[in-house]
Amino acid sequence: MLKVSEATASPKKTKKIAKKARVVKPQRKLDYEKILARFSRVKPQYMNLGLLVPVLCIALFGLAMVYSASWYNSTIYYGTKFYYFTNQAIGFILGAILLATAYLVDYKIYKKFYIAIYALGAVLLTLVFIPGLGITRLGSSRWIGVGGFTMQPSEIAKYSFVVFAAAIACQKRDRLSIKKSMLILGAGLSYCGLILLEPNLSITLVLGMTTFVVLFLFGAKIKHLMVMIAPALVALPVMLIAEPYRVRRLLAFVDPWAHPKDEGFQLIQSLFGLGNGGFFGVGYGNSTQKHMFLPFSESDFIFSIIGEEFGFIGSIIFMAMLAFIIWQIFKTGRRCNDYFGKYLCFGIGTVIFIQSVVNLAVVTGTIPPTGVPLPFISFGGTSLAVCMASVGIVLNVEKNNRRQSP
Repeated sequence: MLKVSEATASPKKTKKIAKKARVVKPQRKLDYEKILARFSRVKPQYMNLGLLVPVLCIALFGLAMVYSASWYNSTIYYGTKFYYFTNQAIGFILGAILLATAYLVDYKIYKKFYIAIYALGAVLLTLVFIPGLGITRLGSSRWIGVGGFTMQPSEIAKYSFVVFAAAIACQKRDRLSIKKSMLILGAGLSYCGLILLEPNLSITLVLGMTTFVVLFLFGAKIKHLMVMIAPALVALPVMLIAEPYRVRRLLAFVDPWAHPKDEGFQLIQSLFGLGNGGFFGVGYGNSTQKHMFLPFSESDFIFSIIGEEFGFIGSIIFMAMLAFIIWQIFKTGRRCNDYFGKYLCFGIGTVIFIQSVVNLAVVTGTIPPTGVPLPFISFGGTSLAVCMASVGIVLNVEKNNRRQSP
């Protein structure tokens, strides 16, 4: 009997034969290069994610800490847990918009309008003294208010000064001359004078230190700096003696336990919070010092709450992230081929660095108490928004530098 060939077999038999003959194919390996190429399309070109991501993370962490540190006081004084949190969230949203805008705007445009930018800072600092516009709290006129909107001009003035100083310093690529150094010094001291009239000695000291540090970074001669610093060292004791409460603060810093119920109270409570945190903290939201024991727990002394809730380990991680952000800013400036961009990054990094160091030193009792917000963390919409906007400028410097690099 003849065999039926495969060619003349029925369709069902053909399928069975094909199934038997089918060979199991090996699984295809993932093409990681294609995956990374697709990811790079999503990422904006020339964006420094090494700076952007930590900044957004630390700002969001600050938003969470403002809620944790303020909900109790917010409930007592405003009848809701979210008063401080809502205001800080508005500052974060505004800061994100300003960061994106600054990233898109060519930083070189600031060089063209550096005089106008400096003048704007001076005008804003002057407006705090105008009745109806200036807002006075705790004996100081540091804010401008229009309707429900308030802002702190000194936070803007610090970066206006940086733009002015960078534009003056880069006019010629030679070493910073004494003439340009004196012009930068005069601009910084003018702002300091207006801020001191508010009065706000803490921000005055921050801006004063920023002035001398940027002069050094921009290339001023050491002997010129020594001549400039000498009058400031003489003026500092005079400013301390001029206001009795400053002398009391200094004495309380030397021995806070001698004044546990007045001038030393805040520092003692801050140290209690840090000590209570131990190595690993009491957990997010479980701080006791924020229950009206530690004044300004949501603003100037928020690091004490961080230390209490996350402990020594959490505090070290937080400071490491803040240091990484500052390092990234200085790294961007060091790699920039344009002097104006380089000096802008150096100035912005200096402001954030000095303000961070002063705040942490105050909270830990290393220097006398003074009111300086912790960048990206402390309650204050103006401070948060301006800090994020300054990071946007740094990102734009990085973008332009990468475009020009071969």
